[in-house]
Amino acid sequence: MYDRLFGSVWLLLCAGLALIAWGFQAPFSYDPVGPRAYPLLLLALIAAGSLWMLCKPSVLQHLLSGRQTLRALLCVGSMLIYAFLFEPLGFIPSTALATAGLGLLFGGRPLPCAISGVLMGGLLYALFDLLLDVPLPLGVFEFLVE
Repeated sequence: MYDRLFGSVWLLLCAGLALIAWGFQAPFSYDPVGPRAYPLLLLALIAAGSLWMLCKPSVLQHLLSGRQTLRALLCVGSMLIYAFLFEPLGFIPSTALATAGLGLLFGGRPLPCAISGVLMGGLLYALFDLLLDVPLPLGVFEFLVE
């Protein structure tokens, strides 16, 4: 019963957010598809999952055990923390923390998770900032450019 309620609420949220995203306009755009393609694609995927929950709610009870549900909730929580830390800490430290934390959450050893987190933060920053010209927040490393 709660699966159907959850799925229907998410489906309504997706419809409302799609109406908002449909109106996204950019005064100038270097992207050929414009600013609305990415949110609409994500909303379509979320809506498909919501429809699946409406049609087959009992499947989730068999797929997710208590441990898997906790892991999924921790994963969503870590993404929320990442979003809140993105501006104040900057891209590199917040990405490193999120990557290392998710690695630990899925059973990785601490040292390899920490190393891969730092590498992921640094290499992705170099890719986006230097190669793709996408400005990312530096946060605590702001003093390096001044």
